[in-house]
This record gives sequence, C-alpha cells and structure tokens, in this order.
Amino acid sequence: MPHLHHGAMESFQSAILLDVTFVVIALVYLRGWLRLRSTSPKLISARRAGSFFLGMFLIWAALASPVSGFDHELLTAHMAGHLLLMTLAPPLIWLGAPIIALRNGSPRQFVRVVIDPLLRWPPVQRVGRSLGQPTFCWLSAAAALIVWHVPAIFTLGLQSGTWHMIEHASFLASGLLFWWPVVEPWPSVSRPDLSIVVYLFLATLPCDIIAGLLVFGDRVVYSIYFSSSRPFGLSALEDQQCAGALMWTCVTVVYLVVGAILTTRLLSPQSSHDRESVQRERLGSAVAQRGSQSLEAF
Repeated sequence: MPHLHHGAMESFQSAILLDVTFVVIALVYLRGWLRLRSTSPKLISARRAGSFFLGMFLIWAALASPVSGFDHELLTAHMAGHLLLMTLAPPLIWLGAPIIALRNGSPRQFVRVVIDPLLRWPPVQRVGRSLGQPTFCWLSAAAALIVWHVPAIFTLGLQSGTWHMIEHASFLASGLLFWWPVVEPWPSVSRPDLSIVVYLFLATLPCDIIAGLLVFGDRVVYSIYFSSSRPFGLSALEDQQCAGALMWTCVTVVYLVVGAILTTRLLSPQSSHDRESVQRERLGSAVAQRGSQSLEAF
C-alpha cells in the first residue's frame, strides 16, 4: 500500500497551491462582478455570481478538500470527484458568466497588454471557434471519460500524483468544453436548439455503459482497491457497485433536468428567460465595446 500513501501525500501538497489559486480566482471574479454591478447592474445577477462561487466550491471539494483524500481508498469517492468536475461544477461556472467578470476584475494594464490582444489574435479566435463546436465538445468529454476508466490508466492516475493531477485537469477541461454549447455563456449568442437536447441524451450513453459494467460486474475492475483500508466497511466489489450507481444516478438526473429545462424553453420561446438572455447579450456587447473605459473608471 505504499504507493497509495505516496499518491495521497502528493495530492495533499498540491492542495495548498490549489487553495491559493481558488482564492485568487474568486477575488478577481468578485472584483470584476462589483465593477460590472456599478456600470451594468443587470449583466450578471447576484444569483449568477452565486452560481459561479458554488461551482468553484465544488471544484475545490473535488481537488483540495479533506474529502478528496478518500480518492485512494474508495472508488465511490473517486467517482464523486469525477462527477463534481465534469457534471456539476462546469455548468454552474458558465452560468456565472466568468469570462466577462474575470476580464473586468483583472488589472487593467494586464487586460490591455495581454488579454485583449490575445483574444483578438486570429489564430486564437480560430482555435476558440473550433473548440466551441458541439461535436468536438461532446467527443472530448466522452474520450476523457472512457480513457481514464481504462483499468491500467486509472491505476496509473492513483499511483502517480502528477498523473492524478492530469486526470483531474482533463475531467475539468472536458467538462467545461462539454457544457459550453449547453449553457452558452457570454460572449456566445443564445440559440435554443433541439440538437442540444439530443446532445445531452447521447452523452448519457458512455456513462451508462461504464456505470452498468461497474454495477452489474461480478468482479472488481480496479484491483488497486483490494489494498484499500476498507473505510465504512465496504468490500472492493461493494464499493465498485456504489460508485457505478452514483455515476448512473447523478448523470441521468442532471442531464434529464437540464434537458427538460431546454425543452421547456424551446416550447416557450417568448419566456422571460429568453428576454433576459437577449438583454444580457446586448449589455455584454456594450460592456465589451467600452473595454478600457469601463476599467479606467476604477
């Protein structure tokens, strides 16, 4: 079991750096949100800001909280972290319109000299458009899910702190990509489309297959958990079944709820939410055009 303790120690050490990173991002976002509230109060509501901070908290819980230490002891805890990073935190982050808030919260000299020129650079814009394509977003999430659940690769992630961080980073990045076409945060233009409902339905398929193998399999897929200290008295097989059931339930419920919300919007195109989205898009464009002037006011 030494490799488990070594991996856990590396994860604990990286948690300190992650804590500092989360605090900095939260403060920059808060600063940007307060600036926007004084110039465009309706652009990012308090509810949306709360959504962003909740999403950040869930990422912290998956990566740096004491609960994350159970990754090396329980597959169920490991699976919970994956679900936080891919399924729950990303839509909450995007609902908080982080791009415009973080831009306005960053030092204005940094925005002028680095951020704005970089975002206007044609290669970056082309890459951004490619990354935002629903097909690419779906495939990236499916690939991350499938690859990291291959037993040999999964074991590598537990045995190496570096690979464990790469695993978490890939889950978070692919989760953010996956939810981008669904939430369509600023500066995207909101385009309700039935294809996104199909997009969500198809995304459940790889999750269902993996969860089914874990729940109904009669042998332990990840043998590394045979060396676990058996917290809560669960056997390795029982832990595996709990992990599969958690994945199956969480993904199904979240995607079903989001799909129902999108379907309702499609059937009610003149709803108050749509009017809010249009207004928010116009306000966002206005704020982006003001750019430096909005920042100089502070």
